[in-house]
Amino acid sequence: MPEKTIYIAGHRGLAGSALLRHYSRLSDWRVVTRTHAQLELRDISAVRTFFEQERPTHVILAAARVGGIKANATFQVEFLIDNLRIQNNVIELAAICGVSKLLFLGSSCVYPKHAPQPLREDALLTSALEPSNEGYALAKITGLKLCAYYRRQYGRNFISAMPTNLYGPNDNFDLERSHVLPALLRRFHEAKVAQAPTVQLWGTGSPRREFLHADDFAEACAKLMDVYESDQLINVGVGEDVTIRELAELIGGIVGYTGKIAWDPSMPDGTPRKLLDVSRINALGWKARIALADGIRNTYEWFLANRAGQ
Repeated sequence: MPEKTIYIAGHRGLAGSALLRHYSRLSDWRVVTRTHAQLELRDISAVRTFFEQERPTHVILAAARVGGIKANATFQVEFLIDNLRIQNNVIELAAICGVSKLLFLGSSCVYPKHAPQPLREDALLTSALEPSNEGYALAKITGLKLCAYYRRQYGRNFISAMPTNLYGPNDNFDLERSHVLPALLRRFHEAKVAQAPTVQLWGTGSPRREFLHADDFAEACAKLMDVYESDQLINVGVGEDVTIRELAELIGGIVGYTGKIAWDPSMPDGTPRKLLDVSRINALGWKARIALADGIRNTYEWFLANRAGQ
């Protein structure tokens, strides 16, 4: 039986499912998961029972309450309280039960709204956050700080990583709640099926965004679990970005949509640019390898097999 047991919290999500695929292929790891129905992470007594029974040696905390812009802005209380409870319970019990290493996954929204681009790790807490998702961001900041404090005060081997925008299999393709890439993929697919002559998109298409395939991210996390030792957070991204207009044209071509794209400049564009500085993780020997077009093609194939028509 493998000596190493890894608990992937949030294994059904985009990042968590990629981590599950990665570690399930490795014979020297025993992988432990629980669905939300099986384990309520907001309940500390349930989390304590789980840790005492399974005794994981390693933990990746990918579980969180997540949502799009509207949900984040509307339910600030729930996003703050629920995520604080989830994080605090898992991190505290990992410390109490002697977990060898824990990786906490943050979000690029922890960085200030007007931080210089590309976003460096030392930009954290230098100015105000984006108000619309402040509750979620504050919870994530608290989680990474708690890991840093456990490391400094008690010598726990807890680390934090900040992923850029992720995409891939098991993404959320709900048009009301999904992020831009899966939303565009679904919009173009439905327009193709309906033979719609035009797809109407918000804004000007000029904002720039960075996109990392979830399988690349899983490999980065595994690398960090192997070699990263610091109380400082570390960015995980591609280091390159594209405009939303370029993204839309790329997705339209992959889906096979032949109509026109119409931009509505009366609608908001959002933040002009969000790009992570990935020099620190590149220096550790990891670099993203899945090209954006290949990753979108792979994601569209998964969507057709699993989500189209739902």
